[in-house]
Amino acid sequence: MTSLHRHFGIAVALLAISSVVSPATAETPPPYLTQWHVPNAFGVATDAAGNVYVSGGSQIEKFTGAGVPLTHWGTSPGQVTVDASGNVYVSEYNDHIIRKFTSSGVFITQWGSFGTGDGQFRFPAGMAADAAGDVYVADSNNNRIQKFSSTGTYILQWGSFGSGEGEFYGPFAVAASNGGLIYVAEVTNTRVQVFTATGVFIGKWGAFGSGPGEFFSPFGICTNASGDVYVADSGSNRVQKFTASGAFLTQWGSPGGGNGQFSNPYGVATDMAGNVFVADGSNNRIQKFGQTITPTRSTSWARVKALYR
Repeated sequence: MTSLHRHFGIAVALLAISSVVSPATAETPPPYLTQWHVPNAFGVATDAAGNVYVSGGSQIEKFTGAGVPLTHWGTSPGQVTVDASGNVYVSEYNDHIIRKFTSSGVFITQWGSFGTGDGQFRFPAGMAADAAGDVYVADSNNNRIQKFSSTGTYILQWGSFGSGEGEFYGPFAVAASNGGLIYVAEVTNTRVQVFTATGVFIGKWGAFGSGPGEFFSPFGICTNASGDVYVADSGSNRVQKFTASGAFLTQWGSPGGGNGQFSNPYGVATDMAGNVFVADGSNNRIQKFGQTITPTRSTSWARVKALYR
């Protein structure tokens, strides 16, 4: 274990104590705003202009932030993400490839094939693009994260099968924060792990259960502009929100088909205004929620990382 790694481990332990949000300062759930129909809604992502991209059924569908249809394309998509330039990346599970499109659906390039080598996949799932344009892929059945340039050039990878720090069992969703942190949601290990952009383990949270900060099939994850983390906890039919360091902030949702209820929420995304979009899979819809007011916090991952540069 490197000295830097040990410092991060110490910082994580201290942060877990100092940044817990008390019930008095925890956020209230965001308000329900609207919804629209999308068959088999699975993945969801937004671009800088506030447009919403949804994977589900047999295509990618693009909407305005209010749910007005704009265009659609493709066949058999898995998950979807959008980079800062508006390029759209789609993972295709059964073909074991990543495809890249313009924001209007024009094909640009693709990469990947079935296998365990560098740049190969076994059921690629969630993806995320960081501020530099690099793309992170949850290579689910290979139990690893792979990192690529925006054109598909392989850069690096991390992870192996297991439940220890930096190990994975079914990594399904990945998110990249503006602060350069990479969050990975594991369905089978029912937790979130946090890494640097080069795969250095920083911290983790979560366990199997239905309490605050526990998970039952976390299928989706995203961050907002402030670095807060949202997890679509599919098996519990709810969305949970955390600080960048994993302190629980709020949750919302219950089983059902009413406004603010869910039936297998698979994907979650935020826009620049702080609105939250949830792919409510078995209800065949996208639900949109407003922003919440974040309480003042004394610590953050950015501050901790700065201490150990």
